[in-house]
Amino acid sequence: MSARSLTTRLLAIGGATVLIGGLAGCSSGGSADTGGGGDVEITYQADNSPATAATAKPLIAAFEEANPGVTVKFDTRPQGTEGDNLVKTQLSTGEMADVFNYNSGSLMQALNPDNTLVDLSDQSWTKDVDEQFTKVVSTDKGVYGAPIGTSFGGAVMYNKKVYADLGLKVPTTWDEFISNSEAIKDAGTVTPVIQTYGDTWTSQLFVLGDFANITAQQANWASKYTANKESYAKDPALAGFDHLAEVKDKGLLNQDFASATQANGLKMLADGTGAQYPMLTNAISTLQQDSPDAVDDIGAFALPAEDADDTTLTIWEPNGLYIPKTTEGDKLAAAKKFIAFVNSSKGCAIQNDTGTPGGPYVISTCTLPDDVPPMLGDLQQYIDDSKATPALEFLSPIKGPNLEKICVQVGSGISTAAVGAKQYDQDVVQQAQQLGIKGW
Repeated sequence: MSARSLTTRLLAIGGATVLIGGLAGCSSGGSADTGGGGDVEITYQADNSPATAATAKPLIAAFEEANPGVTVKFDTRPQGTEGDNLVKTQLSTGEMADVFNYNSGSLMQALNPDNTLVDLSDQSWTKDVDEQFTKVVSTDKGVYGAPIGTSFGGAVMYNKKVYADLGLKVPTTWDEFISNSEAIKDAGTVTPVIQTYGDTWTSQLFVLGDFANITAQQANWASKYTANKESYAKDPALAGFDHLAEVKDKGLLNQDFASATQANGLKMLADGTGAQYPMLTNAISTLQQDSPDAVDDIGAFALPAEDADDTTLTIWEPNGLYIPKTTEGDKLAAAKKFIAFVNSSKGCAIQNDTGTPGGPYVISTCTLPDDVPPMLGDLQQYIDDSKATPALEFLSPIKGPNLEKICVQVGSGISTAAVGAKQYDQDVVQQAQQLGIKGW
């Protein structure tokens, strides 16, 4: 997979029910004062998925109603690498839309934001944004993005009924996780750990979802990794590969792990034939669609570290809204108003009405609706407790294309954890060199 990692792949889960073009925040929207006294038109660009349009169009309509004299034209671009290249081209040629929706993290950093984007650090909504999100839309010189949509976690989704029936508690260490899994196995009727290598990307969760635990032990690991001064072949990063191998070695997986798909895994989780499924939590929208009666039975916990103090939730941050430096004058004033409206109570209400959030918001003034799955409360607790950290892809551009293949081999017992980790360290070299990163 490319540096977009799981994010691009997972945004499609659940079709148009997944919130990928959502809004965030709840400060007051207000009327626009564009500074020029006349009508002004701005353009808002986002990807061309149906779910994005499902949120963007009512958002624009509500903004225009609240801001007479301002018109917003909705423009779209392709998804994936083609869309990435178009964004970079439009920024370099001065043809970018007045506001655009794009990735946070390393892909945003690749836009050279200090030279291409408007600093939004003076905007009132910035004080309400979670610091972890602020980190992935900022440089030392400014804050360039506002959140749009919700975060989601790389966690273990689990069936609470199975846990209750066996008297199990949510594990906070890896040993507790294994102990729970062995107790489930001994009960004889439920698969302890679900794996679904028929969809190869799902094999990566034990590795990628463990990243927050790495940073809990070594806060600067991502920057050292980017500089080729850390690797997956040694602790603390090796643990993810070790865990992937251990659940197979101890016979804790479903028998059809090699061919099962994510849809199969979610069904097992929903009907209680599988107890624990390492997965991105925006998969809850698929459960709502396919197994609505089981949604209240599903919880989530962070992939456990060796030490409970290090157990931290890995978060996939939402996209950001950005303004290019080519937007000036009345258009700049209107663009800032549009972003403020996205971060308003009306904007939040539109998000809640047009999609199913896959996780918590990253802005404190925006709240989830009352009828969201209980699992989202589990994720919110980690954020409230300051026990959540962005996934590696938001902090480093380095991700090799063969991680899912390597994880399938380790998770199937074909390769050892040590071999797989070394293979992945080799896998990233070419990409790092192509990106021109120093130290490679």
